[in-house]
Amino acid sequence: MALIECRGLRKTYRLGDEVVNALDGVSLDIEQGDFVAISGPSGSGKSTLANVIGGLDQPDDGTVKVDGVDLSKARDKALSQYRNSRIGFVFQSFNLQPHETALENVMAPLALGGVGSRKARKEKALVALEKVGLSDRAKHKPTQLSGGQRQRVAIARALVNDPAVIIADEPTGNLDSARGADVMAELVRLNREAGITLIIITHDAAVANQARRVLTIRDGKLTESAGAR
Repeated sequence: MALIECRGLRKTYRLGDEVVNALDGVSLDIEQGDFVAISGPSGSGKSTLANVIGGLDQPDDGTVKVDGVDLSKARDKALSQYRNSRIGFVFQSFNLQPHETALENVMAPLALGGVGSRKARKEKALVALEKVGLSDRAKHKPTQLSGGQRQRVAIARALVNDPAVIIADEPTGNLDSARGADVMAELVRLNREAGITLIIITHDAAVANQARRVLTIRDGKLTESAGAR
């Protein structure tokens, strides 16, 4: 059984008088430890698919199962727990709290999930920062960090709850090519060495081709090709 099983996913949005089929009967399997890129033009449905897999959105029709649990039937509390414990999110805009240090930002999901004491959360967050090479920046606030460093803090935050899956939505979109390459190298390393299932949303062919599998969405329809790895 695949880690993630999607069957017949449909999601429709209304934009004024226009009906947009963001997902039009999408089915796919993603195995534990896989590295999948979801590519396509703006508005094609790639972020919608990621949000459905991540439990941030619900399909109008179809099913999403993760480890055999049907997310399409899960209640809000169960979805919230799933997002906090099973999925790590990395966003293009970093989504860091500007008045908190790197350490405090990484500790946030642990506090939200009520994990251990503050001391235990701090120790766990420091380990996550060390994994991305930023333990020496723990006391720095986002404004004191470069774009690449901020994104690595976001990766540490995604890692801190030991998720089975990381979903990274345009993780290099706000970075120059050198810092973007560093962030991608970090994500690839985590997939290869820690066995974390990695799903990257991107419109950048150079980023997509680092994956084992490239899923392309256009007008809500899915096609697949092999990546360079």
